[in-house]
Amino acid sequence: MEIKEIKNKETWEDFLLECKEKTFLDSWNWGEFQERMKNKIFRLGVFENNELAAIALVVRIISRRGTFFLIQHGPNFSEQRTANNEQILRILLEKLKKIAKKEKVSFIRIVPIWERNEENVGIFKELGFKDSPMHASAYESTWKLDITFSEEKLLENMRKTTRYLIRRASGNRDIQILKSEKLEDIKIYQKLNKEVAKRQKFIPFPFNFIKNEFDVFSREKQILLIFGKYRNEIVGGALIVFWSKIGFYHQAASRKRYSKFSIPYLIQWEAIKEAKKRGCVLYDFWGYVDPFKNPRHPWAGPTLFKMGFGGFKKEYIKTQDFPLSPFYWITYFFEKIRKIKRGL
Repeated sequence: MEIKEIKNKETWEDFLLECKEKTFLDSWNWGEFQERMKNKIFRLGVFENNELAAIALVVRIISRRGTFFLIQHGPNFSEQRTANNEQILRILLEKLKKIAKKEKVSFIRIVPIWERNEENVGIFKELGFKDSPMHASAYESTWKLDITFSEEKLLENMRKTTRYLIRRASGNRDIQILKSEKLEDIKIYQKLNKEVAKRQKFIPFPFNFIKNEFDVFSREKQILLIFGKYRNEIVGGALIVFWSKIGFYHQAASRKRYSKFSIPYLIQWEAIKEAKKRGCVLYDFWGYVDPFKNPRHPWAGPTLFKMGFGGFKKEYIKTQDFPLSPFYWITYFFEKIRKIKRGL
């Protein structure tokens, strides 16, 4: 086996089409976005007998809490070609250690979308990884929906209350759904997002982050803003990404005082229908926590909302850290305290 840097977009994207587990955080355009945010990236490919068997988008993150390598939702493996995921991960880790010395990185953080089971957990433990105190701005479990069914069947498979609220909102003449691919409309969405952040006491993504992300993905029509308008006011919005035959419910925000009109339900349904029109076969609701086991978790309410549309959960291994220097522990305790304060 050998590792090479991949510089051809088509090679990268075609390989990901073969991968069962993936998100747009693995895409070529996510790498373009990271470079736009001044983060150095490495697109690494693991070749087995000259055949591409796995890829990893590695991002160097420089922050106040330390400098580290981040692999979100990777490495990604071909369902058809790869023989030994553990061996590939071991080789990749050795390569990253060498690069880390040059880049002055204090630890490696991987957010693997590997099924959460004893065998996979054991692989990371055997290699010297430890559970991260944070989830690295990406989910460790998610709620997904097969959208290959007809719209009628999708409605039928929803929770009765969800179906009713969609139909009630769609029949309200004061409610209008607007779709936008205009970069300037990010300002409208961000205004909603700031209101939600203030209400729920969290720090939203900066305007420049969302603007750059939208700009990169919109060049290939892979991103869309969906707004809900009540009379003359925008009262809800969602940011949806369409990539590799999957629709991703990436972000959403709405005004609380209009909650009785159930506009977020209609926005979500419009997003699912849009994903179908674009040839997607799966819809990823982006983030899940068991609302019955963890009713006080900040994601419990949003998860119940998502579950109402039907679908299934996918749980992955927790975010993994590989310490490379004593400086890692400064980051570890900083994030541990922050996690406790956020109630996560």
